[in-house]
Amino acid sequence: MSPTVIITGASQGIGKATALLFAQQGYDVVLAARQPERLEVVAAEVRNLGRQALAIPTDVSQVEQVNHLIEKALDVYSHIDVLVNNAGICMTGPIENTSLSDWQQIMNVNFWAYLYTIQAILPHFLQRGTGTIVNVGSFGGKMPLPNMTAYCTSKYAVTGLTETLRLELQPKGIHVCAVQPSVTNSDFMERSQFRGKDEQEAQKYRQQMNDILNTAVASQPEDVAQAIWDVVKHHKDEIVVGSGAVTTTVYRLFPSLMQWIMQKTS
Repeated sequence: MSPTVIITGASQGIGKATALLFAQQGYDVVLAARQPERLEVVAAEVRNLGRQALAIPTDVSQVEQVNHLIEKALDVYSHIDVLVNNAGICMTGPIENTSLSDWQQIMNVNFWAYLYTIQAILPHFLQRGTGTIVNVGSFGGKMPLPNMTAYCTSKYAVTGLTETLRLELQPKGIHVCAVQPSVTNSDFMERSQFRGKDEQEAQKYRQQMNDILNTAVASQPEDVAQAIWDVVKHHKDEIVVGSGAVTTTVYRLFPSLMQWIMQKTS
């Protein structure tokens, strides 16, 4: 019986790269994202690698759709071995230009969606006494980033959820781990939102992000997919990917200095 993985945000970028890597490693794959056409393209690529693929269009911010995702996956495969929570959005802009609606959206996708999938699949993992939960966060869940308060809050919440769940579930045979990417050069800009006092300022933040994505500091989706595979295969607690590994270490050692630098350069 082949192992099975569920991946959210699987239609492009990190999610797609992860689906293909796990398929290459012998996993059958359940793919979840909002866009059916893109999901089916990835599903076809998984099948071309000789593995089974189940594409389930899902808005992970809607708990009913998440429950359907898990129920359908278990109906088809009877067992799930790995859950990869990957769906997410990015938001950049000063706090005074971030609305309550913005906050609700980013927390719904970046935090609540992770909790929905975990709550839905946890009884299955507990019954089997085994399973792996991978939460894809961000180096922005390890250190603050300028003009990204809402985003960092959502990612810090994921870090707290992951570390506390690990403490609770490890004795029950369930491995909970985190992959914290740095800026990743995928379809990132498609899911990014920018706020400012006016459209000109919002476009300034957009251009800054786009410039970073075209530098050597940006990771590639395949780098993050490999980190996800590594935490699963080697039962690691966390991997910080790419340039984020350096910046988060420096921040941990010299937080005041790093905050001063970020304030001066933002």
